[in-house]
Amino acid sequence: MTDTNALDPEDRKIVTLARSARARNGVPEGAAVRDETGRTYVAGTVALESLKLSALQTAVAMAVASGAKSLEAAAVVTEAGSASAEDRAAVRDLGGPGTPVLVAGPDGTLRATLTAG
Repeated sequence: MTDTNALDPEDRKIVTLARSARARNGVPEGAAVRDETGRTYVAGTVALESLKLSALQTAVAMAVASGAKSLEAAAVVTEAGSASAEDRAAVRDLGGPGTPVLVAGPDGTLRATLTAG
């Protein structure tokens, strides 16, 4: 586990935003992505009867709906130890296989840095 203070400031920012979304909305996961222009998109888990999306899938969908052409990085704050294959696939679809996916615990501690690929 790594202290998020060791991260690049822009990566630390998306971890903080993801953590805030999780806490503010009382959802299992919070996520944030940064697009090619530096804009960020923040989301929480969507758990409706007819629609279920992880926080990271929702953040990627928000970026696409807002016109993002690619992603520089993604972050998810979760109790789980990793990002799911489906989450990484969503990031890969927009950002490419080398896009970093930062996985942090609810306390903001970085657990892993994965690639979308």
